[in-house]
Amino acid sequence: MKKAALFDLDGVVFDTEPLYSQFWGSVFKRYYPDQPGLEQKIKGSTLVQIYDRYFAGRQSDQDSITKDLNEFEHNMPFRYIPGFESFIVALRERGVKTAVVTSSNAEKMGNVYRAHPELSSYFDAVLTSEDFTRSKPDPEGYLKGAERLGFDPSECVGFEDSVNGLKSLNAAKVFTVGLDTTNPCEVVAEYADIVVSDFATPEAILALFEA
Repeated sequence: MKKAALFDLDGVVFDTEPLYSQFWGSVFKRYYPDQPGLEQKIKGSTLVQIYDRYFAGRQSDQDSITKDLNEFEHNMPFRYIPGFESFIVALRERGVKTAVVTSSNAEKMGNVYRAHPELSSYFDAVLTSEDFTRSKPDPEGYLKGAERLGFDPSECVGFEDSVNGLKSLNAAKVFTVGLDTTNPCEVVAEYADIVVSDFATPEAILALFEA
């Protein structure tokens, strides 16, 4: 019986990955027109990591991208993945502890809370990029998430969509539910114990939390 649930944010709680792919696709097309597909390689990375890898020493470019990203996220609709709200409520009713572990920063979370003030009632903890020094696929974030909730990683279920995120859960030795919202099912299945498309039919997942 599992006692806690650890959630990535984008592509797991909110259906935002297509929007971010659109945003970063346009950024990389502008700055790296000869390297298509970079927007796929950065999934699960923090903004600092993206800048260090692709825009190191280019402060004016970083400032311009940050300004555009903040505006983009401020206007983002943050639509829930189908079935998520009913699923998280069902977990809470069962006494399951819940946390978000995201590579997003605190400023982004401010935009999320403005769009969905109810989100704070869904989670016992929210860990953002400011809470860990090593991002996914390193397990640090999920290990800290489990610790914050007071459980061993083996007592947790993790929900992820990106390859880096799935690898992070695997490295943390957390039972992994992969969502194929970002990558094809066969890619997700390589790293996940269970693969789902959304939370619309959650019975198999809820069974993990029942004695």
